[in-house]
Amino acid sequence: MAGSRGLIVAIDGPAGSGKSTTARLLARRLGYLHIDTGAMYRAMTLKVIRAGIDPHDHECVSRLAMETDIRLEPPENGVRVFLDGEDVSDEIRMLEVTARASLVSEIPYVREILVRAQQDMGREGGVVLEGRDIGTVVFPDADVKIYLDADLQTRALRRHREMISTGIEIRLETVEKDLGARDAYDSEREHSPLRKAPDAIITDTSDLTIDQQVDRVEALVKKLIESETDTNQ
Repeated sequence: MAGSRGLIVAIDGPAGSGKSTTARLLARRLGYLHIDTGAMYRAMTLKVIRAGIDPHDHECVSRLAMETDIRLEPPENGVRVFLDGEDVSDEIRMLEVTARASLVSEIPYVREILVRAQQDMGREGGVVLEGRDIGTVVFPDADVKIYLDADLQTRALRRHREMISTGIEIRLETVEKDLGARDAYDSEREHSPLRKAPDAIITDTSDLTIDQQVDRVEALVKKLIESETDTNQ
């Protein structure tokens, strides 16, 4: 268990389940570092696109990954993502990056490099990590494991609203189709597929607001913190 070092909180789930927003707000409430693993893979994908490399070319992408520096910095207004020293926090949200991120993230050597970086950032505790394999691969011994889920229609609506709010014009039907395809791809891929950890607490967020999601996860984390405090007294 974490003891005085702070907990390692792992939040997994499919796209649109609310895990990124929940992790960010939870980390802020707890005073923890938010490690957005998806943003790290998006940053790597952006570099692949800029280099004009086919993401199916695993050898070339792996070589590129060896000379890539991806860092997360947590200013007060949210985590910023730096690719080789450049702030790419906004650019990694482009549709082109989103469309190719799953292809890049399944490359074994890319995952090896970024998982190692995530473990280095989180091993001292006091962190909230979110992704698709945090509780199964990155930190299988995390103190708290949460799996957020929601039905496809709800997730598509959330993602559609998010994209529209940033000026991206796209049909809801297109978003739902893309999410469904991504669900299948992420669950069936060979390396680090989307899986629920056997000991994860599953929370369906279909009928929850973001505040309700964060409240529910925060209650679980604080209950564990209190139990540890009582044990150590």
